[in-house]
Amino acid sequence: MTESGEAVDNKGRMPEWFIWPYFLAPFIPIAIALKVFFDLDPIFVFVTAALGVIPTAALMGVATEELAAKSGPGLGGLLNVTFGNAPELIIALFALGAGLQEVVKASVVGAVLGNVLLIMGIGMLTGGWKRDKQVFNQTAVSSQALMLFLATVTLVLPAIYVLIHGGSLPSATADLGDFGSDVNRISIIASVILLFTYAAGLLFSMKTHKNLFNPAGEEHSSPLGWSTKQAIGMLALSGVAVGGMADLLVGSLESVSVSLGLSEFFVGIIIVAIVGNAAESWVSILYALRNKMDLSVQIAIGSATQLALVIMPILVIVSFFLGPNPMALVFNGYELAGLIIAVMAAYYVVQEGESNWFEGLQLLALYAVLGVVFFFA
Repeated sequence: MTESGEAVDNKGRMPEWFIWPYFLAPFIPIAIALKVFFDLDPIFVFVTAALGVIPTAALMGVATEELAAKSGPGLGGLLNVTFGNAPELIIALFALGAGLQEVVKASVVGAVLGNVLLIMGIGMLTGGWKRDKQVFNQTAVSSQALMLFLATVTLVLPAIYVLIHGGSLPSATADLGDFGSDVNRISIIASVILLFTYAAGLLFSMKTHKNLFNPAGEEHSSPLGWSTKQAIGMLALSGVAVGGMADLLVGSLESVSVSLGLSEFFVGIIIVAIVGNAAESWVSILYALRNKMDLSVQIAIGSATQLALVIMPILVIVSFFLGPNPMALVFNGYELAGLIIAVMAAYYVVQEGESNWFEGLQLLALYAVLGVVFFFA
């Protein structure tokens, strides 16, 4: 029995939380059919695709746990984060090609905010509701939080350069910005440094200090007894499926947002971000409920870190070859304020290596306040 009372002795037996989402699996082909063969209101595609994300995210959760049982939470969490962030990257590449640079930046920033405030907040609230506290690997989480903090500083500096040299930040309603060749060079160099930093972080966590991220004696149950190849295959399959559903969601978001009277900035930083984060959100919260906070917090913080240090730099580099203009690492004032506040709050919360439901509630309250501000931006 696990800490949560779940039976895991019989390999091949699906845990209860894994079974029920699969009743929603028919919505996957329904969403595709509505998009391809029927000319219906986009809101139908939006709803069915959103429901289709749930079973694919559940599959991703089990595959991650299978990998964690064999290799520890470090590698399992990393793979979950990587496949979970695939939808954001795919969506952003299509948006870049259409010249929607500010929507791309808003969606990535929104995904970071969603991970460190919304996902981690819900996880701490629900997981800690009936417990005095939950503990996690302070060393592992703090190192990721520090990388995220340093990435945030790096993302802020190009905006400071623009302001010092008499320029202005993009507005929340801007579609395309050209900040000059110097800012583009700064953006490219900063992106390369961020990618190098993330690679060094992987070397630290997976090689030189592996024992800190996968403590000896820490056991993780294997619900289904899959082999490593099976687990990786299922993780890849679920990542592709989540990306497909997310693409359908985003394709219908513009029409839905217009009918609901929402700005593109709000859609990008809140709605697109939540949709793209659906997979790791589901998994992280489930682990928190099962008192596996190492995986829960590492997925939330790790996903935000990968978005800032990998996804955004890749998009900057690719923008020089895709789209009308290169995308500079210059964010609007709302995005900068949100990033700084959210990352500082998350960094403070994880320093003690333990959490409770009230800390989760405060993270959610901060996310709600930011959401209100973004709505009126």
